[in-house]
Amino acid sequence: MTTDPFFHPVSGFDLPRYAGLPTFMRLPLVEPGHDRFAEVDIGLVGVPWDSGTTNRPGPRHGPRQLRDASTMIRAEHGVTGLRPFETAACADLGDVGPNPADILDSMERITEFYGRMKRNGIRPLTAGGDHLTSLPVLRAVARETALGMVHFDSHTDLFHSYFGGSMYTHGTPFRRAVEEGLLDPKRVVQIGIRGSMYDREDRDFAAANGIRIIPVEEFHARGVADVMAEARDIVGSEPCYVSYDIDFVDPTFAPGTGTPEVGGPNSYQALQVVRELEGLQIAGADLVEVSPPFDASGGTAFLGVTIMFELLCAMIGAQKAAG
Repeated sequence: MTTDPFFHPVSGFDLPRYAGLPTFMRLPLVEPGHDRFAEVDIGLVGVPWDSGTTNRPGPRHGPRQLRDASTMIRAEHGVTGLRPFETAACADLGDVGPNPADILDSMERITEFYGRMKRNGIRPLTAGGDHLTSLPVLRAVARETALGMVHFDSHTDLFHSYFGGSMYTHGTPFRRAVEEGLLDPKRVVQIGIRGSMYDREDRDFAAANGIRIIPVEEFHARGVADVMAEARDIVGSEPCYVSYDIDFVDPTFAPGTGTPEVGGPNSYQALQVVRELEGLQIAGADLVEVSPPFDASGGTAFLGVTIMFELLCAMIGAQKAAG
C-alpha cells in the first residue's frame, strides 16, 4: 500500500533539514479539526508537560526539541527496508495544551485529546513530557480493554504516592493504571530497572500483581534477544502499549533526563530492544523524560527521535501483519 503523498514527509532533497517549520519527522501538521484528521492512521503528538516531575525539571520542553531533532529522520528504515510513511498515513497532530498549574486538569485535557484520536481510529505515538503523561494517555487508549505493556525504564513507576499522599507523579503512573484496570498486570514487563532504592514497596506491588521486572543486571547477562523473546511471550498476541523512558539508556548516551541511572544499555541496544517488538499488536507508544536543559549537545533528543522512528516502524509492522 502506498499512502496519499499528502502524508509523506518533506524530503531533505527538496528542502534543507534546517529550513521550514519543524514537525515530527517533517510530516504534515494535522491538528484536531483539520479536514483530514480522520484519515490519519498513526498520530505523533507532543505533550509538553512535566508537572509530575519530582527531581530535575525540563521534560516540558522535550517535544519542541524532539521535533527539531526529528528533521534528520528519513523515509526508509536502514536495516529492515520498511518505508513507514508509504505504509500508513502518519501526521503530526500538534501538542496537547497542558495547564501547568493544575495536574488533574492537565490529565483531563490529555485524555480528552487522545479520546478524540481513539474515536477516529488513530493510534498514538507520544513525545513527552514526564512519565506521568502515560496515565492520561492510557485512560483514553485502554478505556475499553486493559492492555499489556512493554516498559523500558530504569524505574518501575509503581509507587503508591510521594510526599505524604501525592498520588500523581512520574513515579506513580503504572500503579494507578493497574488500579484503574487500564493495564493487565500479568501482561506487563518492565525492562532495565536499576539504581538505589527508597524501599521495596514498588517491587512488592509488582510481585503481588504478577508484573515481571527484568533488572538491568539480568538484561546484560541474558542479552537483548533472549530478554525480548520473554517480553513478547508475556505480552502475547493481544493489544499492548509500549512506554519508553529515555533514562532506560545509560546517561553516557542519554544525559538529558531528570533522573539518570548509570549502568544502562548503550544507544545501539536502545534501538535493538524496539526492533525486537516485531509481531506485537501495539495500540500506542510513548517516549518520555527527554529534558533539554540537561541535553547540551542535543544527543539525547536525537537518540529519542530515533527511538520514536523505531517505535513507529514497530507499530506499522504490526499493522501490516494484521492487514
